[in-house]
Amino acid sequence: MAHAMETETCDVLVVGAGLAGCEAALAAAGEGARVALASAGPTFSGSSFFGGTWGLGLVGPDGEKDVDDLVDAIREVGRGVAVPRLARVLAGGVGAAVARLEARGVELRRAERAGERDFIPCFDRTHRSWHGLGRDSYRAATEAALERAGVALLPRHELQGLLVTGGRGAGGGAELVDMGAGRPRRGYAGAGGLATGGFGGLFSRTLTMPDVSGAVAAVALSHGARLVNVEFIQIMPGLVEPVSGVVFNERTFRYARVEGVGGPDAARLLDERGGHGPFSASLADRTVDLAVAAAGPRGARVDYDLPESLPEFMQTYFDWFEGAFGRSPAEGVRIAPYAHASNGGILVDVRGSTGVEGLFACGEATGGMHGADRIGGLSSANALVFGEIAGREAARWAAGRAGEKSGGAFVDWDFGDAVASPEAEAVLSELRRSMDERCLLARSDEGLRAQLALIERLDARLAETCGRADDWRDAARSRRVELALLSAHALVTAMLARTESRGAHYREDFPAEDPAQARPLTVRLAGGRAIAEPLDVA
Repeated sequence: MAHAMETETCDVLVVGAGLAGCEAALAAAGEGARVALASAGPTFSGSSFFGGTWGLGLVGPDGEKDVDDLVDAIREVGRGVAVPRLARVLAGGVGAAVARLEARGVELRRAERAGERDFIPCFDRTHRSWHGLGRDSYRAATEAALERAGVALLPRHELQGLLVTGGRGAGGGAELVDMGAGRPRRGYAGAGGLATGGFGGLFSRTLTMPDVSGAVAAVALSHGARLVNVEFIQIMPGLVEPVSGVVFNERTFRYARVEGVGGPDAARLLDERGGHGPFSASLADRTVDLAVAAAGPRGARVDYDLPESLPEFMQTYFDWFEGAFGRSPAEGVRIAPYAHASNGGILVDVRGSTGVEGLFACGEATGGMHGADRIGGLSSANALVFGEIAGREAARWAAGRAGEKSGGAFVDWDFGDAVASPEAEAVLSELRRSMDERCLLARSDEGLRAQLALIERLDARLAETCGRADDWRDAARSRRVELALLSAHALVTAMLARTESRGAHYREDFPAEDPAQARPLTVRLAGGRAIAEPLDVA
């Protein structure tokens, strides 16, 4: 294992230890930087290591000749809200990312029957270069690489805030709480990188790991960064019976009978719905998801009429399911909508910079390289490509600040009185339940305004009940809820501002797509409130 950090200095602090964070840490170390890798959960956590699915897909262009076509497809699938220059960096960087993994010793699975229809990525129009990214292999090879690179690990360290040095930005370091020992820690670094995942943790029905709280986006907002495309949260069908919190394999829709989906077009719509995992308001098969949502908390019943021989992609899922749960999906399941990956996040440029001096970001925590819908397999690609970029650029930023107060020790530090609210967990539970109700699949002006009002009440309740705490872990949990409320406020503001339905964003009161709104929306803070504004990508 890479060594646990006590008093070592660092030039770059990366927060978040999924694919993007690990790649950023290794890239920064490769530039000669002293690197610390902190994470709210264990090292190798976040959405990348969510156990409720059968694996990670990694998609890229089929050689250099395919890069331009993939960029065009990202923009088409993004329906006018992807940032073209970021989409190009993503598509152009996958080949090198795959080569880095293979050189590290990560085993990448290739399809035996790559020409099958099911290996066309979600929402895409053609086959691409496809790999299955095995978590166990990635973990083993990357753990050894982190050890060789001298990356210091800070698992179960929760970010409380960023430090500003000399009034020059937020890359000066961080305040963390060691959730294992309950001790506050402070340290300076030349640059920081956020790789903390998306917004799944703002919902109670979510398909991600517990450490993906959605809270860290609020830290970036508070320091002057902007968010982009955050209204586009992928909504996936997931199981509620015989187990819950497990991704449903959308390819099986083609052989399914789904409660609430009937009529002469049912077979065609289910066949089309089998072509993509997340819900899309821009496609006719959205009626399938709306029927599933209408079934309520118990979920919609799914039964199958299966062929004698299953396609490879589907057989892999059936084998995994039976091994994990001791029964076949063919016996019937129930599904409901879940919040999954975020298509938007912190706005970055082609260097992974947030626009705040010394602060970089990567992976699902960021946005702009995807649009209203995202091609399947590009979330993993994004983590690998922009993780490497953000880590490299953070190290170069830190190196360029030689002589300033940049590197420093991460040590135990009393950075103020511990303050906590006994209402924190109840406030978070109410926030998540209400986000499920008003901000998951069906959104409306009435519901979104009610949600903003509720967030304000919950924020006041949290503040009013805060008092001195004896345990820094309680303080960290209260701070997490405070940040989650601000992140939720930003999301709902974007959802309210987009008065149309497009991709992953569906408005019951505006069910059609509006051509005039085919542009990204950003969110910034002004006077402590979230403001939504269009982004000029010309």
